Amino acid sequence: MNYNTDVLIIGAGAVGTAIARELSKFQLDVILCDKNDDVGGDASKSCSSCCSTESTVTPFTLESKLAQSSRPLFYHLCEELEIPINFCGSITPVLNEEQMKVIPSMQEKAFNNGVYDVEFLTHDEIMELEPNINPCNLGGLYSPRDAQISQFMLVIAQAENAVANGVEVLLDCRVTGMEVKDGKIETVNTTKGDIHAKWVINCAGLYCDEIAKMVGECDFTVHPRKGQFFILSKDTPVKVSHTIMSIPTPTSRGTLVIPTVDGNILVGPTAEDLQDKTDKKTTKEGLDFVARNALALVPGLHMEDTITQFVGLRPAREPEGYNILVSEKVKGYVGISGIRSSGLTVSLGIAKYTIHEMQKAGLELKRKNGFIKRREGIVKFSDKSDEEKAKLIEKDPLYGKIICRCEQITESEIVQAIHRPVGARTVDAVKRRVRAGMGRCQGGFCSPLVIEIIARELNISPEEVRKRGGVSYMLDK
Repeated sequence: MNYNTDVLIIGAGAVGTAIARELSKFQLDVILCDKNDDVGGDASKSCSSCCSTESTVTPFTLESKLAQSSRPLFYHLCEELEIPINFCGSITPVLNEEQMKVIPSMQEKAFNNGVYDVEFLTHDEIMELEPNINPCNLGGLYSPRDAQISQFMLVIAQAENAVANGVEVLLDCRVTGMEVKDGKIETVNTTKGDIHAKWVINCAGLYCDEIAKMVGECDFTVHPRKGQFFILSKDTPVKVSHTIMSIPTPTSRGTLVIPTVDGNILVGPTAEDLQDKTDKKTTKEGLDFVARNALALVPGLHMEDTITQFVGLRPAREPEGYNILVSEKVKGYVGISGIRSSGLTVSLGIAKYTIHEMQKAGLELKRKNGFIKRREGIVKFSDKSDEEKAKLIEKDPLYGKIICRCEQITESEIVQAIHRPVGARTVDAVKRRVRAGMGRCQGGFCSPLVIEIIARELNISPEEVRKRGGVSYMLDK
């Protein structure tokens, strides 16, 4: 099948979906495609979920500029699209005199990035804010506006809202080549057919260099930087109410202990430079490193309450730095690269900036009448009172059938996740939308029921239901 569009966006992670939603405000035909079976990209759905003030980025860079502009945009976005966010603040404790020497430069960097509310608090003030933090601390930096967001819903909600405003989403759609003629992209070849677009935006993250090579606009390389994480059960007895951060390193923010919006404790990551873009294996060495550093921050953590571990791959660019290119060599090509650990926080600013640069280069933007700015999320049964639950069941009996006991997820929530715009097509896609399978048993009890529901609602056989993309089928054929 062939497609014609004004703008093709390659990559449906945080940046790609933010651009898609922003472009959907205008009179344009837009296609968002991704090689995966679901939106979320590779890095965005497996990151630390931080939505921070970015006081640690290098000042006076494009990243710094976009971080300052992006962060305030989340207030309206999360309210309009019903995206869970927790403005919990963060604490970076100082654990020895050597670390204390770094604090003035960290404060200076924060001020140079326009983050003026980062303060150094005394030991007693830190302990009052966070009683479970290492009591041997000498004080620490407190950043009150740092937040934690649902990284899954950030991407899913924007994609859903973009579709509600006319964007077409093509999943399981890998870009295989581009035909360039007379300095212009004539055709983008994909596994779902050829796409003819006036503009092509490459925000393919870990694979953006491979896309860039297709048009001869690649003067950089991208390699994966592996981050290994633990997720602790919601009922672990020792928790934190702020994000606890170690002193950052040149390559990462260091180890974090994070209170997620869903009530778990997230611990990690590592920062391991690799060459294999498919290496998502956890290792004993990496997890031991994370646990050791996390326990230095919060000594009482019960690491034995881990319910799963996972790996995220961040796209590290050489040479380093955010790069947003509106090509003069290939008309209509836009390349976005170097978006690493701050990408989630900066994604909204990247979208605004990229579209502005495209407009300067000739993209005609005419505001659309009737833009739908709000999106209603799926009503979460577990959050409701008994009276509210009874009303939900009366209106929709499927709310009365619990499928995931750990997270108290009902059949109605799963069915809704399947039939919404950019609906779930795999077991993992259901998990990201409504958390069925994210509890202590990790789907041990509910997966068979989820498979049955997906098969029934999509009118396919259970043997055709995948865990995620490719050929990862849940049952033997």
